[in-house]
Amino acid sequence: MFSGATDLVAAPVYNFILQKLNGRITMLTKEYVDFSRALEAGITAAHAAAAILQAYSHNRSDLVIDHKSRNDLVSQADRDAESTILQHLQELTPEFGIVAEESGGKPAGTASWYIDPLDGTTNFLHGIPHYAVSLGLIAHAGTRLSADSEPLERDTPIVSIVYDPCREELFTAIYQEGARLNGERIYCSTAQTLSDSLLATGVPFRDFSFENQYMPTFDAAMHTTRGIRRLGAAALDLAWVACGRFDAYWEMGLAPWDVAAGTLLVREAGGTAEDMYGLEPWPVGGYVAAANKKVYPELLAMLRPHLTAPTPKKE
Repeated sequence: MFSGATDLVAAPVYNFILQKLNGRITMLTKEYVDFSRALEAGITAAHAAAAILQAYSHNRSDLVIDHKSRNDLVSQADRDAESTILQHLQELTPEFGIVAEESGGKPAGTASWYIDPLDGTTNFLHGIPHYAVSLGLIAHAGTRLSADSEPLERDTPIVSIVYDPCREELFTAIYQEGARLNGERIYCSTAQTLSDSLLATGVPFRDFSFENQYMPTFDAAMHTTRGIRRLGAAALDLAWVACGRFDAYWEMGLAPWDVAAGTLLVREAGGTAEDMYGLEPWPVGGYVAAANKKVYPELLAMLRPHLTAPTPKKE
C-alpha cells in the first residue's frame, strides 16, 4: 500500500521527504541523550581500565613512572588504563567529546566525558589500596535531555561512574534518577550539624598557590567538626559522601576530571556538591564543597570567610 504512494507523488519529491524524515530521525537520536547507553558504555570502560590497574598493582616495582611536575606522578598504568577507556568510549559513544587527564581533549558535541583513569595515583604507586576509575559525562548548555525537556541553561553532570576495584564497589548515577552502589540506592548521611560531621579533605601537595586560603579552613574544620580524614582520592571522597560514610568534603586545586563523576553522585544521593566560590555550574575549576543538604550551609559558612580569589557571588 505504501509503495503505491509513489505513484501519487513525484519521485524527486518522494525522495526529498524520505531524506527529511531520515535526517529528522538521525537528528533526534543525536539531539537527546541515551542515558542507559552512556552508563553502560562508562561501566564497560571503567571495568576494562580497572582490570589493567589491578594487573599492574601486582608488579608495581616494574612500572615506569614519570614526573609531570612536583608530586604530580603518572605511570604506565595511568596511560594504559586511559587508552582502553578512550577506545571503549570512542567506539560506544562517538557522539560525545572527551577530556582526559593524560591525553587531554576538549569539550564537544552535546556532552563530554571527563576521564580520570586512576584517581589516587600516589596511593596506587605506594601500594595503598584506595584508588578508583572515574568517568563523568557533562551535558553542555543548550542540550535537550529528552523530547519533553527544555534545553539546559548551563553545563550539567548527567552520568557518573566511579569504580573502586580494591573493594569492588561500583558507584553510578544518572541525572534525576538517583545514585547507586553496586545497584542499590544510596543516600547522603543524616547528620544535622557540622559539629556532628566527619569530613574528608585533600591538602595542598602539588600547587601551593591557594595554601593561604586552605590552611585556615583546615584549622576551622579541626575545631568545629567530629574529625577530618585525608584519603587521597577525590572521586572516592565524593562517592563516600554520597553513600553516607563522610558527611561533608572540601578540597581546592583539583582538576575537572577529579570531580565530574563525584559531583553527580552526591547530588543524586540527595546532597549538594558545588563550586565553593559559587561561580561555576559544577566544580569544573576544582574548588569543591559537598555535603548533605542540612550540613552544606554550615560547611560553606566555614569556608567562605577564608576564600580570597575569585570573589564569590552573593547568594
